[in-house]
Amino acid sequence: MKIDNRQDVIDSRDIIERIEELEELEELEELEKEEIETLKDVAEQCSDYAADWEYGETLIRDTYFKEYAIELAHDCCEMPENPSWPHHHIDWDAAAEELQMDYLMVNYDGVEYWIR
Repeated sequence: MKIDNRQDVIDSRDIIERIEELEELEELEELEKEEIETLKDVAEQCSDYAADWEYGETLIRDTYFKEYAIELAHDCCEMPENPSWPHHHIDWDAAAEELQMDYLMVNYDGVEYWIR
C-alpha cells in the first residue's frame, strides 16, 4: 500500500505496514529509499507522542482538519441530519481550532498533520 502526504487521513498501522513491506525488499530503488526514510521520520515523530501508535492512531492533514472536526461532531454528538438553528450557525473554524488543542502537529515531508 502506497502512502503519501496528499492523503487527508492516514492510519498509523498503514505507515507501519508500509515500512515493513519496504524493509522486506532485497534492494530498494532510490524512490523507495526516500519513501522509507520519510515514513520512518513520521513514525518517530508520532510514536513518541501517540501511545497507541502501533494499535492505530489517525493522522489528519492540516488542510482537512475542519472537515475532520465536522465529521467527528456528527459521529459523537447529537447533530441533526438536516440542521436548523442553531446548528447551521456553528463556527466550524473555531471549533476545529479548539479541537486542535488536544492534538500535536507533525511534519510529513513538508506537509502538516495532526495526531492525538
